[in-house]
Amino acid sequence: MIKLKKIIVPVAFAFSALAMGQGTFASSTYPQSYENQPSSAVKDVVSSEKLLTAKEIVDININSMATDPVLRNANWGFVVYDPKTKKVISSYNESEPLVPASTTKLLTTETALNLLGEKFRWITQLEYSGTLNPDGILDGNLYLVGSGDPSLGTNKAGAQSYSTIVADFLAAMNSKGIKKVNGNIIIQTAVFKLNKTQKLPENIVWLENGNYYLPAGTTLNINPANEKLISKQSNPFSESKNYYYISPYIQQMVYAEKFENGGVTTKLPDAPAYLANALRTAMVKSKMPITGKVMTKMNDAEPEKREIITSYLSPTLAEILFYTNQHSDNALAEATLRMVGFQKKGDQTLESGRAVVLNHLTSEGFDTAGLNYLDGSGLSHYNKVTPIAQVKFLTSLMNEKYFKSYFDSLPVAGQTGTLKRMFAGPGNGQIFAKTGTLNKVKTLAGYMKTSSGRTLVFSLLINNYAGSVTQVKAKMEKILEPALNL
Repeated sequence: MIKLKKIIVPVAFAFSALAMGQGTFASSTYPQSYENQPSSAVKDVVSSEKLLTAKEIVDININSMATDPVLRNANWGFVVYDPKTKKVISSYNESEPLVPASTTKLLTTETALNLLGEKFRWITQLEYSGTLNPDGILDGNLYLVGSGDPSLGTNKAGAQSYSTIVADFLAAMNSKGIKKVNGNIIIQTAVFKLNKTQKLPENIVWLENGNYYLPAGTTLNINPANEKLISKQSNPFSESKNYYYISPYIQQMVYAEKFENGGVTTKLPDAPAYLANALRTAMVKSKMPITGKVMTKMNDAEPEKREIITSYLSPTLAEILFYTNQHSDNALAEATLRMVGFQKKGDQTLESGRAVVLNHLTSEGFDTAGLNYLDGSGLSHYNKVTPIAQVKFLTSLMNEKYFKSYFDSLPVAGQTGTLKRMFAGPGNGQIFAKTGTLNKVKTLAGYMKTSSGRTLVFSLLINNYAGSVTQVKAKMEKILEPALNL
């Protein structure tokens, strides 16, 4: 918290000197024009400035907000933290749990990077079964195997639109010589081997099928007598086994040559139904007849032999999260939360996603006092976090291998994303932070590069302010600008 005792005397002395030099002084800290005042007055102002350190100016600035009409009845907290010394430089109400709004995305996106990696991609693969005769007639099915791509068809983060993907799929089918399909389009969800995942999602038994794994059933009450440990090697999937899963008994990935148990009991990512229907419509319009319909087949105990036609790869996770944080995209943030729930627990639900994020934060030493994490985007007014917990969390990430991707995803003051229209003057290009906005909530948390070259971490969370969004943004700039001189 701010301690003003040490600066009262020099401040009083400075303002006394200014008063004697001018006779009277304005309520503003700085004169409107130096040119219209006697040279002695200018010297007095300069000398008063020299008596104050950058930290003292920050503290006085924060203290002045107690009587500010926008913030005097607000509940707000602020902290500037030095990541090198691990000490608070200046703070106000830093341990108060406050509504973080979209700065909640800082937790969601970091968890995804930590668990899945920057280069993680989702795959949507088009295949066919049966026989293709010389006339181009396929007596078999088309398979559209997805993996839960949250960006599929959105045009976000470099992802392609549905129409572009469909056009590419049609072109690939033409290249294969397919002119007619006597069968259905069957959609499924799988986990692909491309990401070299060392652990498959828990609670599900996975059947190996080519370059991916299909969900075969639940690990609930599975027979441990059939389990065999996978030999330690760089790619455990290179062994030709049938069923893979995380053993609920030893918490390691194992395989079994047979599986006799119930179906999947958890929520799988939706199969790509919209894409499949769009593909079928386009086939008919382009005079490539298909006799069947779109069907979902999530459990496939005995998959048909298939041939790959083509695959669509999503943007990397780093690219998707860059878009998420730059644009504060709530839909992608919520999809990311559910996806980490699936990738870890085999259950794409809000509850599983929250559990995964909270377990991750706890394991990383996050200060959970006052934390209430209810969604991935920060839309809920019931989310809570303390400013001090945010800055310590952001500090802890600075040595992570994915930190550059994480840092680069944050909007830059006055230049990019949701910070483009703030800090047109001081702070422009020096603040890298996630914004947050809800009704009567305005927040900002991230990193700043000071004029002296230091990197500092900060959090500013304002709840229940008075006035407009424009007014509170101006107050946020006023609070942060002096800290740029620390």
